Amino acid sequence: MAETVLVEKEPSGLAWLRLNRPERRNAFDDEAIAALDAALRDLSEDEAVRAVVLTGNGAAFSAGADLAWMRRMADYSHEENLADARALADMLARLNELNKPVIAAVNGPAIAGGLGLVCAADIAVGVPEAVFAVSEVRIGLAPATISPYVLAAIGARAARRYFLTAERFDAGTALGLGLLHEIVPSAELLARVRALAQDLLSASPAALAATKALIRSVAGRPVDGPLKDETAHLIAELRASPEGREGVRAFLEKRAPAWMPGKAP
Repeated sequence: MAETVLVEKEPSGLAWLRLNRPERRNAFDDEAIAALDAALRDLSEDEAVRAVVLTGNGAAFSAGADLAWMRRMADYSHEENLADARALADMLARLNELNKPVIAAVNGPAIAGGLGLVCAADIAVGVPEAVFAVSEVRIGLAPATISPYVLAAIGARAARRYFLTAERFDAGTALGLGLLHEIVPSAELLARVRALAQDLLSASPAALAATKALIRSVAGRPVDGPLKDETAHLIAELRASPEGREGVRAFLEKRAPAWMPGKAP
């Protein structure tokens, strides 16, 4: 039986995380969710991994929930459905809060939960052929577990339309909504995300992790005393940290910092 999620780690610190159910358009079920969650946990704990690219094998990024899984869910008890939904919510949160930057290489359709994966990534680059939809209402459901990430990506006003109509929209619309950061030809997708990953690999791993946490903490908050104190404490801690000191020294000495690929730690 083929693995539902493939992980490839490169010596540079870049890891490729591929959804591997191309015959099902990378739709996921409970086993695939568990495999993706386990892979994300491993990547978070591996200090050699500095950045992650999430993509799908085949023609789709992810078509969302697998039909066979949905048929099984129809017979679940409330407790079984709750455990199932929490597993998906936990996996999405792990992706969103991963201590390494994540680039979504959207190689094709990203529907429902698949769109949630894109929104939980830090950077999203897609191909012109990619299409998107939040389709849950058409089968009597709501986009509950993905909603925090989709709203953060496209805003509440756009979500009112696309959550309620469940209409499909193209890559150009996704770019305008802020769901995608770039659109590139299919033949150039992997090269483009690799170039973006190189930018990430040039940055301090500790600073990247702190910056991701900073964005989650600051988003939507008023600029008041507590927020000013938190941000001042963070920059003071980073300035005194080993990587902070090394980064400043390297800048002043006009050399590459020790965390750059190929450099000694």
